[in-house]
Amino acid sequence: MLRGFRWQFLALTLAVALFIASLVVRNQPQPNPISSPAPIATDSVPTLTPAPQIDVQVAVSPTAPPDVQGSADTFREGLVGNLGRINPLFVSMNSVDRDIAALIFEGLTRTNQYGEPQPLLASRWVVSSDGLEYVFTLRDDVLWQDGMPFTASDVAYTMSLLRDPAFPGDPEIGRFWRTVETEVLGDHIVRFRLTQPLGTFLDKVQIGIVPEHALRGTTAGQIAAHPINLAPIGTGAYQLESIVGAPDTPIRLLTLRAAPLYRDQRGSAPERIELSIYSSFDEALASLSASRIDALATSNSEQRLKLLQAASADQNYQIYTQTQTTLGVLVFNWAREDAPFLREQRVRVALQAGLDRRAIVDRNLSDVAVIANSPLFPGSYAYLAELPWQPFDPAQALAQLNIASERLQLNQTPTPEETPADQAQTLFGLSILTPDTPSLISLATEIATQWSQLNLSVTIDVVDMEAYRQRLNSGDFVVALVEYALGSSADPDVYTFWNQGQTPPEGSNYGAADDGRISELLERARREPSGINRITLYREFQQEFASRSIAIPLYYPLFTYAVSTRYTDIQLGFMGNPADRFRTIITELPVPSN
Repeated sequence: MLRGFRWQFLALTLAVALFIASLVVRNQPQPNPISSPAPIATDSVPTLTPAPQIDVQVAVSPTAPPDVQGSADTFREGLVGNLGRINPLFVSMNSVDRDIAALIFEGLTRTNQYGEPQPLLASRWVVSSDGLEYVFTLRDDVLWQDGMPFTASDVAYTMSLLRDPAFPGDPEIGRFWRTVETEVLGDHIVRFRLTQPLGTFLDKVQIGIVPEHALRGTTAGQIAAHPINLAPIGTGAYQLESIVGAPDTPIRLLTLRAAPLYRDQRGSAPERIELSIYSSFDEALASLSASRIDALATSNSEQRLKLLQAASADQNYQIYTQTQTTLGVLVFNWAREDAPFLREQRVRVALQAGLDRRAIVDRNLSDVAVIANSPLFPGSYAYLAELPWQPFDPAQALAQLNIASERLQLNQTPTPEETPADQAQTLFGLSILTPDTPSLISLATEIATQWSQLNLSVTIDVVDMEAYRQRLNSGDFVVALVEYALGSSADPDVYTFWNQGQTPPEGSNYGAADDGRISELLERARREPSGINRITLYREFQQEFASRSIAIPLYYPLFTYAVSTRYTDIQLGFMGNPADRFRTIITELPVPSN
């Protein structure tokens, strides 16, 4: 009776066998947890407490494919560091994770090539007249990479993890989301309610959304150790195809392929992206020169110089450059008890006028940075190119310092090493805190040299990155070279850097700048729902910042991206973060011919 169904039974038996085999393979031992890479030397973000180590099991291939010329449908890029978690909630802690997650996950919004927020998982939004409520209508045609529909429940679940006090990621992200209420109004409608207006809220919802159905029941305290961190499920253009590694060794190769569900609706190119992870930039650069990878991006000035030198001798790849949304700035410590003169506007203005900033940047950061003349980024709609900075005038600067010294009785007690002439001329002493990075040490040395011409005693305080961050957070410096990340869009919000109440740990006002007018303008600007009004407030802020010399802007670092000449038409638009380089790759990059 069942003879007619024997082939169906055989097929069913084979399917069950294959399913069981896949489960066995999936539960093979996983390489030891991968720790995050050392922080970039010029990064001024305070050290974050790392999340618990991952203890997961995931199938990996033991060997990498041979080094051959890439196929026409595979784009190969090198990353430097170590893989931690492919989870958008943790990407601020690891650059490798950030780059990979940017290809797999999506947020409600994204930044376009002009720095403007545009819909992504959201189709549109409405903002209340008081700026406190944002109602997002979500796309109803989006599927997760496992075929499940994307809904408002995924958004609500993601935000619940971020606002949980047990969230083990970036503390700053957690603090922000604990001030925001999230409410599901329908399958594809979600409302956020803020405690105070925030003009840059659309930037905040760029954070990648995670799948509630795959993580159901997982708490914030458990998310860091969940297996999904190495088996991600997103809604983005690419999905994980394979991980190459061996037991007890770091993962060094991942392959992503274009997500079929994404490509059917929105398209993506090329078919595959192969990401090789190197322990050092030099190793990655050697692979680029040998054509084992097609692209490599830099993350600091030393890497940029090496890449430029290699490119001058190799015609197989093209260099693409864009200004980063980062500000290199000299920060004065207004709270330093042994340097009360830094609270005096006359002294700060004189110190600014005593520096030939353009010459300093050109000589020490040539090809790796450009001069900065504002506390805002040049790509911002509120940026002012012409601000009332004092022109370089050492004689006038010295005269003003002499006046301030007499009025405040600032003359320092001479040291035993000083000659009588030095003792008579030294007005006061300064030290410049800088991380142990050659280009920044060179920069700080020239700043010290120029300030020394103003009868000041200036020293350089060079420390490793860990000590540097600790001292920034504790205010243990007189003057410091700091790099501030200015955000991922053209809508500025530098409140946490210069507002009176934003000293660590609440914010990043490391020098405890204490100017009431500056604080008022920043508070009003971030609360103002009207973009036109924000422009007016931010422009007034920039003018006051310059006239009062709250700090001294020096440079904007340059982002550099080397890509094989096999690929053309690479476009680097607004670079809110390094992962924005994939904007062209995902949507526009043509497949080359071999």
